[in-house]
Amino acid sequence: MPELPEVETTVRGLRPVLEGQRLLLVEPRRGDLRHPFPPDLRQRMTGATVTALARRAKYGLVETDRGDTMIFHLGMSGRWRVDPVELLPHDHLVIETAGGWRLALNDPRRFGFVDLLPTSGLAHAYPPFRALGPEPLGPELTAAHLHAAFAGRKTSVKQLLLDQRIVAGLGNIYVCEALYEARISPRRAGGRIALARLERLVPAIRLVLEQAIAAGGSTLRDFAAPDGELGYFSKQFQVYGREGLPCGCGGTVKRYTEGGRSTFWCPACQT
Repeated sequence: MPELPEVETTVRGLRPVLEGQRLLLVEPRRGDLRHPFPPDLRQRMTGATVTALARRAKYGLVETDRGDTMIFHLGMSGRWRVDPVELLPHDHLVIETAGGWRLALNDPRRFGFVDLLPTSGLAHAYPPFRALGPEPLGPELTAAHLHAAFAGRKTSVKQLLLDQRIVAGLGNIYVCEALYEARISPRRAGGRIALARLERLVPAIRLVLEQAIAAGGSTLRDFAAPDGELGYFSKQFQVYGREGLPCGCGGTVKRYTEGGRSTFWCPACQT
């Protein structure tokens, strides 16, 4: 499933071909993905000019001069294709611009979706955004915020970091890697982590995400950037997917399952 770095990579890839462009065609090629396409998507987006592209958690945002924002979620297998030579069966939304660009939202498993809302008040008007915590790459994520959110909690720090109400957009891969970078056990109860250790965790989260974005994300299963390039951050994993392999500290990477997800860690150096 595309996580925050993959969505950020997608937004950055779309920005040069969409920002400032007038949309000549916005055409759903089927009625729905995970949810139905907005019935007025074609009418409200065709003829509009894209004024900005942004990301909130794992959602991409396409803002227009008509005061609308098209929200897209890539689901499990979604990606945007730029200037495809021909349209494929799973290209479910096609956009053409006055500058001659064609884009196709490709989603074989159809777990993604597209929404359209007024830009004004979007953070409060769109239900998935209302309860989201701070962006992990933004200034609002601090050790003090985590310390307050974790206070008295017996839930593992791994599960707490995956809670979108505490931090927006963190997924399983990058939480495993960030906890390793901070040398914190994923099993440790959040309420038992001192502020000083959280002050190491916040920059570790940012470092891992920034490295992943620079590498174009992690290509697991189907993800590729809009230009078709495959992300290669998976080649830099320290613990994720490395069960039984040696850690740099001399220990061995282990795996356990919690909340239906695999957690990878090194018991020797993550305490």
